[in-house]
Amino acid sequence: MNHQADDQRDFEILVRELMTDDAYTIQPSAAPYQAIRRRGVAERRRRVAVTGAALAALVAVPAGAYAVAGGNGGGGADTTTPMSSVSAPQSPTAQASDEAGAGGMLLDGVTAEQAADGLRKCIAHDDAKPSGGLEKNYLGEASDYRILLAMRSTGDSNAPGDGHYVVAVKEKTDVRLICNVKGGEVTGINIGSPESGPTGTVVPDINGGKLYQQSVLDKGNWKLPFRWGVIGTVEPSVAEVTVSYGDSDATATLDGGWFVAAGILDQQVTLAPHIKGYDAAGKLVYDSDEDETYEKTLP
Repeated sequence: MNHQADDQRDFEILVRELMTDDAYTIQPSAAPYQAIRRRGVAERRRRVAVTGAALAALVAVPAGAYAVAGGNGGGGADTTTPMSSVSAPQSPTAQASDEAGAGGMLLDGVTAEQAADGLRKCIAHDDAKPSGGLEKNYLGEASDYRILLAMRSTGDSNAPGDGHYVVAVKEKTDVRLICNVKGGEVTGINIGSPESGPTGTVVPDINGGKLYQQSVLDKGNWKLPFRWGVIGTVEPSVAEVTVSYGDSDATATLDGGWFVAAGILDQQVTLAPHIKGYDAAGKLVYDSDEDETYEKTLP
């Protein structure tokens, strides 16, 4: 036992000596900020995926639980409809009856009025929860937001019952809402914020998977056809974003620093949407396959 302690002390002395020598002979390099940041984002994405997998292991997960994350407090609802978003071409997979420009990308027969009503209910729902120390009216008013996307949501084993999603961003802030409404009631809300990436690139929303995957409890047994959506932020230099997902492809709408894409999936998938961004000259400036922080497979 004494020999082991002596060996341990000798080892510690050796390490200290080596570190002391290095301190005089090696000039420390600058902190790799971008590498550290990317690693941090990747770790956050990994934790989100691990959390989702852990929830899947709990058979008695409350309905709608997978869609609830982030943010406490809230703001009172306002009767004013959200600000109109920038009009842009729709995804080729959007149905002829879908609307765009009046309040974001409105799909599957969801009207601007229904999307605005869902947004008001979403804010009121969060406002009714315990504040958790955050100031009242944390989310503000519905009139503070711009709706990016409204589309149908497909119920699954974790959150039964079909409904619709409303995605909105608060003007001049970092608040982004993903709200799920079923039967006129809010069943899930995710409060997040956009993340910045390297200059001139595309950054998929870290919690956007809620819009393009069904519960991990239903892995291999999704309900089809399935409406999917993908959101994220873009730098001003990005002129086009394309998304391929399973058997469907879409060209995204660029809306005030955000990109929004949607389509219909007719087959079960295991890979996440493949996202590419191009500048005005058509040069590829982002490829999710090359993004170390992007989860390329579904949980």
